[in-house]
Amino acid sequence: MKAWLQKEFPMWARRLMWILWPAFLAACAMEMLVFAVVDPAQIQWQGAALDWSRQAFYTLSFFVFWLVISAAGALTCLLGLRPAEVNSWGSEGPLRHRRRTPVRPS
Repeated sequence: MKAWLQKEFPMWARRLMWILWPAFLAACAMEMLVFAVVDPAQIQWQGAALDWSRQAFYTLSFFVFWLVISAAGALTCLLGLRPAEVNSWGSEGPLRHRRRTPVRPS
């Protein structure tokens, strides 16, 4: 990896983009599906019509999709870390900049 990339973007920022950018694209695809299939004027909540504008409904649904898909991506990223990386999160310990090596069963 390029040295300037490591200086410009720390690992946490790269991981954040690994999570947020694909989640954004997936939320866009879900929003297109909702836009094509759902009419906000016909949505009811507890038997009463939902008095939201179309723009408010589509905006909220997009951010809900983005949040849920981002949470799934963050959980996937968290489960991919080694226990030592999780336990040293935020510290400036020796494991912070160490290269990942496969764990060999003993």
